[in-house]
Amino acid sequence: MLNKRTQGRYDKGSIAILIAGIAMLFFSCANKIEKIKEFSSGENMAGVEAENYEMIHSDSTIVRFKLITPKLIRFDKAEDPFIEFPEGVEIERYNEQMEQIASITSNYARYFEAERKWEAKNNVVAVNPQGDTLKTEHLIWEEQKAKIYSEQFVKIIRKDQVITGIGFESDQNLSNWKIKNPKGPLYIEVEE
Repeated sequence: MLNKRTQGRYDKGSIAILIAGIAMLFFSCANKIEKIKEFSSGENMAGVEAENYEMIHSDSTIVRFKLITPKLIRFDKAEDPFIEFPEGVEIERYNEQMEQIASITSNYARYFEAERKWEAKNNVVAVNPQGDTLKTEHLIWEEQKAKIYSEQFVKIIRKDQVITGIGFESDQNLSNWKIKNPKGPLYIEVEE
């Protein structure tokens, strides 16, 4: 049996634990309620979702671009509407003879509609019409400025050399490019 003194200690301790538990539950629920309100506001909800999506962009009946993605999510109710490609994207560019002349792929991408700006991340690979290959982990393409750039490590692989560095700028065709902080070329002998 417990005496009154010991029983009083247990009651006070139990009450303190109970109050602490209720406080934790209250604050925990408050945080969850805020998250639910934030999510249910519609801004973070997807307007359209598509799987195995393919889009062809043509101009005067000539196919110019083809976009292929395993998954597309459009957030049209967000403050700045965007389209997300969470499982990656591949964009192919064609000439008048329907020959693929350039491409870009990445494991993740976003397209900001109002700004007409693409952001590609994770294993980004771009190939220009001359066959030069750009590899990086982050690349931005601003359509209106016709400009492509990165502030991260880049590697450009050409037929006879590999050039690396930090930071990159180019026109959108990847024809006139420069590396901001080059680390030097590595020349490769090519046997014909």
